[in-house]
Formats: sequence, C-alpha cells, structure tokens
Amino acid sequence: MRIAIAGGGLAGLAAAWVLAEQGFAVDVYESRAFAGGRAASYSMPDGEATIQLDNSQHILMRCCGNLIDFLQRLGVQHLVRYHSTFTFLEPGGRASRMAAGRLPAPLHFAESFAALRFLSLADKLAVARGMMAVRRAFPRGPLLDTVSMEQWLRAHGQTETALRRFWQPVLVSAVNETLDVISAWQGIRVVYLGFLAGKRNYEMGVPTVPLAQLFAPERFQGQPQLRLHVNSPVTGFEAGNDAVTAMAVKGEPVRADAYVSALPFARLHALFPRLETGMQGVSHSPIAGIHLRFARPVTALPHAALLDRTIQWFFTQDDGRLLSLVVSASRTLETMPKQDIIALALQELAEFLPEVASTPLTGAWVVRETTATFVASPGMEQKRPGPNTAYSNFFLAGEFTNTGWPSTMEGAVYSGYRAAEAVCARCGQPARFAIASAARR
Repeated sequence: MRIAIAGGGLAGLAAAWVLAEQGFAVDVYESRAFAGGRAASYSMPDGEATIQLDNSQHILMRCCGNLIDFLQRLGVQHLVRYHSTFTFLEPGGRASRMAAGRLPAPLHFAESFAALRFLSLADKLAVARGMMAVRRAFPRGPLLDTVSMEQWLRAHGQTETALRRFWQPVLVSAVNETLDVISAWQGIRVVYLGFLAGKRNYEMGVPTVPLAQLFAPERFQGQPQLRLHVNSPVTGFEAGNDAVTAMAVKGEPVRADAYVSALPFARLHALFPRLETGMQGVSHSPIAGIHLRFARPVTALPHAALLDRTIQWFFTQDDGRLLSLVVSASRTLETMPKQDIIALALQELAEFLPEVASTPLTGAWVVRETTATFVASPGMEQKRPGPNTAYSNFFLAGEFTNTGWPSTMEGAVYSGYRAAEAVCARCGQPARFAIASAARR
C-alpha cells in the first residue's frame, strides 16, 4: 500500500520512517531543498566561503522519549551530547550551577539548589513551594489550561525575583513564550516532566552537528520503502465527501491509499480550506538565533542561562570561539536591524563574559523565525486536533496536534508516530510506535 506524506519536517519524517518499517511504500514531499522543517540549518556567507548555522539552538531532554527513539532509528543518537549541569550567569559574571545530587527524585536538586547564589533564601523557599505545588497539580492535567502560568505561579506565592530569575529562564525557553501568555498546564507539564518525574529527565541533549546533518536526506536513503522528494511543494488536495482522492505536488496529482499532512497548520488551511483543524486563528511566537564567532575562545562553558537581559541562553562550539545565542519570544527583535541586534548581543554578552569586550569578532549572523512555534495560551488544549480527520484516509501530524507537548521536536515526532498508528489502523495493520509519557495525563 502507498502512503503520501505532505511535509518533510520531523513529524512527517517520523511518520514516514515507521510506516516504511511496516512495509508501506512511503513518499514524502518537501517544498524546500532540505528535510527537518523548522529544525533547520542555513548556509550563511562567511567571507569567500559559507558556514552552516542552525536557525536557533535546538535541544532535547532525557524525558523526550519519542525524539530519542527516532534518533536511534536513524542511527544518529551518538551525535547528541548530554549535559547534566545547568549554569546560570548574572550580569558581572557570577555563576551558579544546578545539577542532580545524591538524593532521589524529586529531591535530587536539593543540594545544588540550596547553593544557588542568584536567589535569596525567600526566593528559594518560594520556588520550593512552587515545585511542591507543581507535583500536586500535575494529575489535574488539562483542567489547568484555564489560566496563565504567571497567574498560577503568583497564586502559589512566587516572589518577583523567583519569577524573573528561575521560572522565566526555564519556561520561556522551553515553550517560547512569556509566563503571562503560556497556559499553566503547559508550564506545569514541562516542569514536572523535566525536573520532578525522574532523576535524569532534566539532562540536556545538544546536537554536535548542524541540524541539516542530523536530519540530512541521505539518512533516509537506507530505508528502501521510503522516498524523500525535496523541492517538491504540495499545492493542494482533492477530496470527495469522506475521502481524499489525490494530493497535488507542483500542480500534478499524486494518488495513494492514505495521506498524511505534516504541514504547518496555517499552510494546511490555505491548501485545504474545507478541512476543519480547530487551529484557525491560533497565533505564533518568534525566536531569534544570533551566532557570533570570535578570534579566540571567550568562555570554557558549554552553555549558560543569562539572567536579567534580552539574550537568554548561549551555547558554544569550536572550544568557545563560536557562540549561538537564543532569544525566545523575540518580538522586540523582529523589526530591529541585524547590525543593531549584533551590537546589543555583544554589549550584553560582555556583561557576563569579560573576554568578549577585548576579543575581535570575526563573524556574526542573525536568523529570525517569525512563526517558530504556536502560542500555547490558556484554552489551547481543547483546540488541538487528533491524528484522525473527517476524511477516512487523511491524517494529521505536526506538533500542533494534541500531543500533550508544547511546540517542540518531541511533540513533532510523537505526532508523527501517532499519525502512523492511525494509518496502520485504517489499513488493517494495527501497530504501536508512540512512547506513552506522563505528558498525556
């Protein structure tokens, strides 16, 4: 049986891979010249040559079971390095580090948390109360999807400093939106799964190669039942009353036994206006990646959260010469000239890393993704569709579906696995791929 998939992002690729493993003939159609969707790298001018840079730093955590499973299926799990220590830097350069200690979860951070220098005793007690409240609240699930995370945190006694210096660095980067906008359910879920549910869940995986290499088209050539067609945009869908009859690629019909859309929901709405997804009117949040290359190393840290400034995190490559800076929910940078963004980044970075001020800059690049993620605001959960649609042979994948995750790589892969399960059920070959997690509780 033949399956046609629209979109070669992580959701489409994950669905395609496991369906091909089941013996289906799978064709994936991607409009761009590369796979991976928003987990992308771009070739940027670098003097006489080019340099490959990710649109922004993408990470995963040990709790991302479906993404880790997909990386293992592709044989690229060794290209992700896990880190067990988080470093928080204050302006002036003072560092605090958080890592698991000797106690079991959920008390594994007790020792290092007590030693954090950027929070007062009152702030730490507030965060501890907040963590206990997260643990109690988690079983309520989507019932928490009625207020913002900031409202919930304030109702549970968080200080202004705890909000700004602890909850914000953790959650704004994870959900790509500010605390006053994101749903309490999204924030509570991320905190519970990443920091309370298991001792190693929080460990952060950082790819050691550009995303374009991690999800390169040649990775999929070893799967004989799967064909990835790049530079092949899907341009429409043909449907009867209860089934899709064809998918147009470059204006030409492609026919299959079943179809999966792994397109962004806004693109899908434009191509298939008859389809109701529930996502009409949902907005997006931007993210900015700023890449700075210096003549010599400016830090020995692999990464750090930067407190009280526009730049929220940096990640290093090339022994501390190349830094990738991240600004999540980056609306203030959307219309700012790139040279002004670079100047702001250098000014702020020098407050944390003194070597920056005296080290020549040899390259600088800015990548802005204006529709990086959907906005996970209160009430969002009830809008998100499942993999099945009103058309019996047409299925949805994408991080916007009701995965139980915010807009993440884990959510994308999980959605692809669930869409593949729906295809298998439709074709009379039931199978399970998705790894259940507490995120769905």
